[in-house]
Amino acid sequence: MQQNTSTEHFEDVARRTVEAMPGIFRKAAREVALLVAEWPAAEMLRELGISHRLELTGLYEGIPVTEKSVWDQPQQPDVVWLFRQPILAEWRDRGDVTLDELITHVTIHEFAHHFGWSDDDIAAIDRWWE
Repeated sequence: MQQNTSTEHFEDVARRTVEAMPGIFRKAAREVALLVAEWPAAEMLRELGISHRLELTGLYEGIPVTEKSVWDQPQQPDVVWLFRQPILAEWRDRGDVTLDELITHVTIHEFAHHFGWSDDDIAAIDRWWE
């Protein structure tokens, strides 16, 4: 059976992932824009010091909820980006996970940043990369 790799499929899996989050997290996650792009923008890569665009599968842009104040006036909505081509490349290279599992993993990882977790915090409990 052919795997659906469309942008719409990525969006659907990511939205189902948000809807499967526990209540309080789901409510906060619904307030974040969820966008799927083919590739990360060159400016994103530059700001993160990433030299190859295949290295970035997702990105959280915004102020984590642990740092927000009721006095803050948002300049733009928080955004979770999923980058379709880098995710597809990793999926093909790995060969040990389904595409939906990888999309779900990247989505959860980026929302963890929204909830205030650092990459080190996530790595401490996430055995995905072992």
